[in-house]
Amino acid sequence: MIKTDILIIGAGPTGLFAVFEAGLLKLKCHLIDALPQAGGQCSEIYPKKPIYDIPGFPEVLAGDLVDNLMEQIKPFQPGFTLGERAETIKKLTDGSFVVTTNKGTEHHAPIVAIAGGLGSFEPRKPLLENLAKFEDNGVAYMIKDPEVYRDKKVVIAGGGDSALDWSIFLANVASEVTLVHRRNEFRGALDSVEKVQELKNQGKINLVTPGEIIGLNGINSLESVLIRKTTDAKEDITLAVDAFIPLFGLSPKLGPIGDWGLEIEKNAIKVDTFDYQTNIPGIYAIGDVNTYPGKLKLILCGFHEATLMCQSAFQKIFPDKKYVMKYTTVGGVSGFDGSKKEAPKAVVKAIE
Repeated sequence: MIKTDILIIGAGPTGLFAVFEAGLLKLKCHLIDALPQAGGQCSEIYPKKPIYDIPGFPEVLAGDLVDNLMEQIKPFQPGFTLGERAETIKKLTDGSFVVTTNKGTEHHAPIVAIAGGLGSFEPRKPLLENLAKFEDNGVAYMIKDPEVYRDKKVVIAGGGDSALDWSIFLANVASEVTLVHRRNEFRGALDSVEKVQELKNQGKINLVTPGEIIGLNGINSLESVLIRKTTDAKEDITLAVDAFIPLFGLSPKLGPIGDWGLEIEKNAIKVDTFDYQTNIPGIYAIGDVNTYPGKLKLILCGFHEATLMCQSAFQKIFPDKKYVMKYTTVGGVSGFDGSKKEAPKAVVKAIE
């Protein structure tokens, strides 16, 4: 059985940053993730997607952000159980928990922090008769390596941030980018909408709104798509393409966590914003997996939630200890092996 101070379910950015904040409090962490590598969606779905709202980084690729977080937590030597899904939880008489994965690996900790992002997820697919035929043969639901589309003709469908951001990014990679959305209005950030319009005016993006993809054509691989322009006078256009990427978001599912007795609202876990604890004492939920009035699903908000969660977890584990605030300028960050590296610009807590 694996024993730790804080068991974190989910090794995405929020879960990784929780390791850092816990480490500053001398709390050991172990992370469980169903994916085979740390980083969550940032590693699995869009490692090359630029992120713009991380403080101190005007722009950082999702994969690079994960690499930086992994480097940041090195001194604290977290443990990882990857490629396994947290399946069951049992509360012991002393108030601690045993979490068992789908492969039977048992983990014991006084604190459980659920940082599972959207939970288990699958892409929302368009209702096209022969869609399955072209999956992995011209149709993809996520972009891991944009270089795959170098000098290719690409059609993206969707009206959210992912569709806008990837249209902008691929405008400088693909030979031709066409963005199709069923409405004239987009759901993404205004800045991205304006950038897409600017690229359209420059002839770098073809914009079809309102419109929708109604057919896919090809023999062994995708060769063209049928686009219906849904204006007053409907018009169908056949467009030769190498790739079709529908970006309609993800359909999230909490999976087994939804059966743990936690209070759920709209497929998210309700928490108290004082410390992001759930209705079960000792179990916290941080990041996109939680919900509360005013919730924003941003990575930087997950970082904030992880910080407050760790403070509360420390008090639960060591109710008789106190800590005082000090700044990292007074010294380095010590790892569990006694090593010391130059401190990042963050707050260190000195435990009395």
